[in-house]
Amino acid sequence: MTLPAHAGLDAIVADPAGAVIGLDYDGTLSPIVPDPAAARVHPGVPAVLAALAPLVRAVVIVTGRPPRTALALGEVSGGPSLADVPGLVILGHYGLERWEDGRLTAPPPPPGLDLVRARLPELAAGLEGAGFDGVWIEDKDRAVAVHTRRCADPAGALEALRGPVAALAEEAGLAVEPGRMVLELRPAGMDKGRALSAFLAERDARSVMFVGDDLGDLAAFDAVESAGIPGVRVCSGSTEVTALAERADVVVDGPDGVVAFLGDLVATLGKPSASDRA
Repeated sequence: MTLPAHAGLDAIVADPAGAVIGLDYDGTLSPIVPDPAAARVHPGVPAVLAALAPLVRAVVIVTGRPPRTALALGEVSGGPSLADVPGLVILGHYGLERWEDGRLTAPPPPPGLDLVRARLPELAAGLEGAGFDGVWIEDKDRAVAVHTRRCADPAGALEALRGPVAALAEEAGLAVEPGRMVLELRPAGMDKGRALSAFLAERDARSVMFVGDDLGDLAAFDAVESAGIPGVRVCSGSTEVTALAERADVVVDGPDGVVAFLGDLVATLGKPSASDRA
């Protein structure tokens, strides 16, 4: 593929030293799989990010996962890993945790998670008799997610859980983040848009790209739109979620397409300019 014509991309190519490249993890840098613990990074991602990072102001992964989990899943056999990407920043738990230069900073987990850990298994067990066996709970330390992808009717199980999970989140003082066959209960007050906006201000960005695939990435798309600098929104497309594709400037075919798109960006930025050739 080649880079499409877009003003935001043109700004990044013209001034890569001012560009921040933001990326989601699941569904963007890794394929969606039934078991989130097996969502390893696409094998081409570490190498393309390692090539991209020295060419731009910053590469930042903004994810609902804990940064250390993203790093563990970002290892590629026989090749570079996410930890090898120079200057990489990971904003985990929607920006509540930050990994940079091998150091992790994070606030203490909210007390409401203890209530969720105690009650959420009861909600999941209550669906078994309704034919929704296969609900699975993931404890993410500062968030708890309930997945329905393993159910015979994943969408039906997710819909059955929406009301009870929302009520539990309200009681616990937490927010509900919907995703691709998952409902995540997490601390309120932070989302990918706020995390990305703060990072752009911190780095004094002059242009921005964000690549995502799921509903939680809409806030990051909003941040791109409101940043006051040239920007481009890229969707890692799927048949499960279409809301991002409707808002995106560029749509690519899942993580394979993301790697190809970033590879084209690296190739374009690596070409000598007219002034260099002179």
